Amino acid sequence: MRTIDFLDKRVTGICNELKKLSVKQKFETSDWLIKPGNFLRPEDADADPAPFEPFDSRTMHWYGPDKHYWFRADVAVPQEMDGKPLWMHVCTQIDEWDDAKNPQFLLFVDGKVTQGVDMNHRDILLDRCAKGGQKYRLELQSYTGILHTEFNLIVDLREIDPEIEGLYYDMVVPLEAFPRLEEDGKARRDLENVLNEAVNLIDLRTPYNESFYQSIAAARRYLAKALYTDLAGHEEVIASCIGHTHIDVAWWWTVAQTREKVCRSFATVLKLMDEYPNYKFMSSQPQLYYFLKQRYPELYEQIKQRVTEGRWEPEGGMWVEADCNLTSGESLVRQFLYGKRFFKEEFGVDNRILWLPDVFGYSGALPQIMAKCGIDYFMTTKLAWNQFNKMPYDTFKWRGIDGTEILTHLVTTLGVGQSENDFFTTYNGILHPDALIGGWHRYQQKDINNDILISYGYGDGGGGPTRAMLETSTRMEKGIEGLPKVRQAFARTYFDELAERVKDNRRLPTWEGELYFEYHRGTYTSMARNKRSNRKIELHMMDLELLSLLAQAKVAYPEAEIDKLWHGILINQFHDILPGSSIHEVYEVTKKEYAEMEAEITALREERLDALTPAGEGVTVYNTTGFVRSDVVELGDCKAEALQDEAGNIYPVQKTADGAVAFLNNLPAKGSKTFAVVPAQVSAAPFEIATDGHKIDTPFYTVTFDEHGQMTGIFDKENRREVLKPGQAGNLFRVYEDKPIYYDNWDIDIFYTEKFWDVTDLQDFTWTENGPVRATLHIERNYSNSTLVQDIHFYAKQRRIEFVTTVDWHEHQSLLKVHFPVNVHTDEATFEIQYGNLTRKTHANTSWDRARFESCGQKWMDLSEGHYGVSLLNDCKYGHSVLDGSMALTLIKSGIEPNPTTDQEEHFFTYALLPHAGNWRNGTVREAYCLNQPALSFRGGKAGSEFSLASVGAPNVVLETVKQAEDGDGWIVRLYECDNARTDTFLRWNRPVLSVEECNCIEEKKADASFENGGISFTILPYEIKTFRIREKEA
Repeated sequence: MRTIDFLDKRVTGICNELKKLSVKQKFETSDWLIKPGNFLRPEDADADPAPFEPFDSRTMHWYGPDKHYWFRADVAVPQEMDGKPLWMHVCTQIDEWDDAKNPQFLLFVDGKVTQGVDMNHRDILLDRCAKGGQKYRLELQSYTGILHTEFNLIVDLREIDPEIEGLYYDMVVPLEAFPRLEEDGKARRDLENVLNEAVNLIDLRTPYNESFYQSIAAARRYLAKALYTDLAGHEEVIASCIGHTHIDVAWWWTVAQTREKVCRSFATVLKLMDEYPNYKFMSSQPQLYYFLKQRYPELYEQIKQRVTEGRWEPEGGMWVEADCNLTSGESLVRQFLYGKRFFKEEFGVDNRILWLPDVFGYSGALPQIMAKCGIDYFMTTKLAWNQFNKMPYDTFKWRGIDGTEILTHLVTTLGVGQSENDFFTTYNGILHPDALIGGWHRYQQKDINNDILISYGYGDGGGGPTRAMLETSTRMEKGIEGLPKVRQAFARTYFDELAERVKDNRRLPTWEGELYFEYHRGTYTSMARNKRSNRKIELHMMDLELLSLLAQAKVAYPEAEIDKLWHGILINQFHDILPGSSIHEVYEVTKKEYAEMEAEITALREERLDALTPAGEGVTVYNTTGFVRSDVVELGDCKAEALQDEAGNIYPVQKTADGAVAFLNNLPAKGSKTFAVVPAQVSAAPFEIATDGHKIDTPFYTVTFDEHGQMTGIFDKENRREVLKPGQAGNLFRVYEDKPIYYDNWDIDIFYTEKFWDVTDLQDFTWTENGPVRATLHIERNYSNSTLVQDIHFYAKQRRIEFVTTVDWHEHQSLLKVHFPVNVHTDEATFEIQYGNLTRKTHANTSWDRARFESCGQKWMDLSEGHYGVSLLNDCKYGHSVLDGSMALTLIKSGIEPNPTTDQEEHFFTYALLPHAGNWRNGTVREAYCLNQPALSFRGGKAGSEFSLASVGAPNVVLETVKQAEDGDGWIVRLYECDNARTDTFLRWNRPVLSVEECNCIEEKKADASFENGGISFTILPYEIKTFRIREKEA
């Protein structure tokens, strides 16, 4: 047993004593006034008619949860504090960790916003040299949080001795590195010896006497030389540290509460910046800055000043840190467009980093979207939460589905004391020697880079970096032996230097395709209503922007209205709102918001359709997709028996309980066509239904049903083969017990298939329609406390079989899927993602394949063999699975945390089965657009007239967005290649054109383009996104 084996414990004991001694004197502040209410400023509290009531903090309590109060106290500085540093200390009796949900305060001193107060920031420096007798008015805007119901308010004024506290940090910083240092290594032994000698210099016999202070000064002088000079200057490992506070726009709290969290946290950051001149801070999400600007413009102006000084970094790319699985490609572009524009206009900063530390997986389309939105770098940590596989790289090139490469870095910060065998890392890092050394040990690209990025600070209302972290930084910036050398550096600085360091390095690895997150797979499905609302509004906005362009000569382009609508859409794509992982109250708000936005879109759309459609006896149909389509069109209360086109073709109109429908040919791309109303012609019914109703012959299929109403056979007449596997039922509803290990609304765990129940309680099986356009089978089923109702449409002129579904769901922790076991031989499936698609293996040969048992797709998935396949389309679902040829669409999840009533409501959705020759390239993409973006009918117009604004010659090039340019200078046209095929093609524009230029997705010019013969000739690469700005000649 050696003395040296106990030196660390000796030093620890002395540090603990110094920490206590640093608080030299305290004076309780117990006489307060209190008023319930959520007030922004003191004058608001005064204006409220309710009186302030006395509050004696020694005997009284305040109560929650989820309550706001305003506390006020007038205090005088005790004479004993004259000339001393004056601190205010605030706490409640709550000490357990939960930055997000525990009590939080915003302190006003003499009417001015001063600092946030939370579990990590309980001390406020009021004056470095107090004046005895000086009076302060202290006011606390107070929020109870949501965990507890009863609270103390414990406040005191105190003196914290800077020299004693300084010595404490001088010693504790190297001491905190010991658990990560080799026990018998040189660095640890050197540090132990120096710290032990420092302890020997400290005289603790009579604290605060002259000898005590002389010893404190001597110990600090010794450490400044022996430790922070002689053992300093090491730069073998660098830790580039940037202060940060990750704030979820909603989660266990509402957006309204986020407005408060932002103000508290940013106020704390600004206060600490006053105290620590070297402190640098970064925050993403312009939405948060907008909240602050609305509430406390004086704080916002301080941020602007700090940005100008080079100390505050507004960075991150998107308007909010959006979900990247569920959000459409166009919405992701708008996230960048709105996010980058705000930071550029407000702060003069051009974002180059996509900062998404907490998002639940990253689409393979993102690299190209980033690059075409002016983003060079990508940062996350979330992949370190993977359930099965550790990401093999931390610094790498991420190559998207089109081949675009983005330099990517995963933050590797460990928690203090976290085992290095656990590959979890955090974006709420602690600037602490243990965490930083652990982060370096965890980092996997040491052969090409010696600099790790540390994003440090408490999030979600935790106030960001603390004084302890900043004191640690000050000392670790010296480059202490055995510890990473800290530097305070912007994320952009880090990435620029990293890019230079690793460029052309053959050891820089590449990750190809999506960054699938092996966790939180339930977020593809949770809170289905919200996902449906998002899908619908994304597409309705696309319709509105096109129709507004077409009608702008008659009705002004609704620029302000569209801008407001997009802001509403973008905030609700935040990665805990859209995925369904927030509390119930969040979705009550979004339900109202989506309804209001849809009502406004409908009114604007109808106004433009009315302006576009001239008087007349015809029926005008608008096709907002970018291709000529032949499709079933809903005609509302149209009384016509048939419609006739310009070529004399007659289309029968079928009356249904939901309105009239007709199959119409050759609807112009991004345009309209007007049909004449004519009498019907007598024709034979295209459907033959068996007497018992359990078999139907359509022009495309023979379909049979069993006693439960499930499909037992779908024979494809054209391709002469059975679609379903023998002996297995299609359109099978199956309910799985869904009790995840940890995160209920987030997760589907791999064992969910162990227990399930099929929905077989058939209540109704009735053929309700049999007409010239379609035959419809109505089915009702019961399951436990829920009902499932379907109208299955079989069409005379199109191959899609549509399942229009209403579910009244009242189950908990039950996962509803629909299965189609298809007779297709393949080991991979194709899924639509933003601006393209990707394939995933359907076997479990490797741990990476096994982990992907639930996958995200957007409008379709497909299983195909050499010459045949089956696509499963949907109008608002995202979760998919494939096992042994059984295609499954995940419909409802119904978790219980953090929202105990998740999905307890009526659900409306449609999915469609599309058997086809060849593979998905044989029409799946277009059929999915047809299902999701119905043609619009409007009474009026002159029969025979038609117009197409724009179209593309190649069937594999999808013309999607047509809108006014953000600066009002021309029109923006966005399209993409969907077949993974280099293609020469032609974009036709059927209005007079002045000039054309190719631009990136955020509408910055890249090159001039020529307009000849009514359009633009161009080459588009596999999965490439193209954007053009078209300026038209004035009429």
